[in-house]
Amino acid sequence: MQVTSTVRKPLVTGGKTVHDVTEDICRHVESKPNKLWGMAFGISVITLLIGSIAVVATVWNGIGMWGLNKTVGWAWDITNFVWWVGIGHAGTLISAVLLLFRQKWRMAINRASEAMTIFAVICAAQFPILHMGRPWLGAYWALPLPNTFGSLWVNFNSPLLWDVFAISTYFSVSLVFWYIGLVPDFASIRDRAKGIRKMIYGALSLGWNGAAKTWSRYESVSLVLAGLATPLVLSVHTIVSFDFATSVIPGWHTTIFPPYFVAGAIFSGFAMVLTLMIVTREVFKLHDYITMEHIELMNIVIIVTGSIVGIAYITEFFVAWYSGVPAEQYAFFNRMQGPYWWAYWSMMTCNVISPQLFWFKKIRTNIAATFIISIIVNIGMWFERFVIIVTSLHRDFLPSSWAMFYPTVYDAGVYLFTFGLFFTCFFLFAKFFPVINMAEVKSIIKSSSEKTAE
Repeated sequence: MQVTSTVRKPLVTGGKTVHDVTEDICRHVESKPNKLWGMAFGISVITLLIGSIAVVATVWNGIGMWGLNKTVGWAWDITNFVWWVGIGHAGTLISAVLLLFRQKWRMAINRASEAMTIFAVICAAQFPILHMGRPWLGAYWALPLPNTFGSLWVNFNSPLLWDVFAISTYFSVSLVFWYIGLVPDFASIRDRAKGIRKMIYGALSLGWNGAAKTWSRYESVSLVLAGLATPLVLSVHTIVSFDFATSVIPGWHTTIFPPYFVAGAIFSGFAMVLTLMIVTREVFKLHDYITMEHIELMNIVIIVTGSIVGIAYITEFFVAWYSGVPAEQYAFFNRMQGPYWWAYWSMMTCNVISPQLFWFKKIRTNIAATFIISIIVNIGMWFERFVIIVTSLHRDFLPSSWAMFYPTVYDAGVYLFTFGLFFTCFFLFAKFFPVINMAEVKSIIKSSSEKTAE
């Protein structure tokens, strides 16, 4: 028996029945693509192709095509890597952590956020591979594989190697979690499909029969995977932060980075979920499933994580002052008033000031305002990574080695390539897979018999 709260707003509106949920979600998988989807998919494919030119040029000619120099050896590549990994964090948080806490509002948005995680991690993986210069000669050296050159092993003390294990584990667990959640919905589509579509979705559904024992095993596996994935919410971006925190570069050598990076990752991830969910809601007419209640709750998460990030920015300055190290103090002074001051103040405006607008209910329940601020937040989070990496490297201990970083068209092109890859994958997912978890959404609506009795 389901008890409906008289205080909380319903998570599914429009008086939907179990049958309505199946019809509404399956319709988008079974019907021909609409014009909006076609336009969006076309733009993403064109972006992917244009970006591919930069990727091919980089692989063919080497990373000298980028704007790197002897002082700034990391720039847009590692900035984009950390940014994409951060974006993937909200998917794990929504699907795993909120599942363990039995938060029902996650049910309509977990499927798309999990897909976003997988595609974001794929995009992030492009940058370390390309930064190797000749990945076909050296990419496999990052794996602890037996080799024919004697006892030549990777450096297990290097945080860069920890990245390999963290990201590969994160990707594997997220992929399994996402796919297991899709199985019951694939079975629903299989039972409605005909011909070749029935064969494809039948294979994808892994023989799902809907029996009580099958559901019991499904629930058990989901809880186990959620338990495995929850530590990843903290560990993955913590390990990414160690790329910087374990060095002695001014601006990097600080213990605040792990919690700071995790909060920033959840912050940017929820902003991207909002961006994608608002677009999906409009394109597929899913207003009854992705409601204002979902959007408002995600905006509240953004307020909390944005405030944590703002406190971390202030704490960094306090630590630099309290350390008494001139090089550390200058690194933060240089961020505010040096040649990259515009990036620092863009970061502060986008990440600290803009999320505070969500304290006003009229703004956090306004679709257009939420969409704009979600994009502003992710622009700010990109600037945050750029500020941390480039401003710390371009002026370090030795003034004679100071240099500026100027991105080239190939830096921008590779970044554009990952955008095209991400949105191409997401639009294909939204068209051919159920974008909302039908099985879970059905569990939070009243059955048709209960409605008839009322």
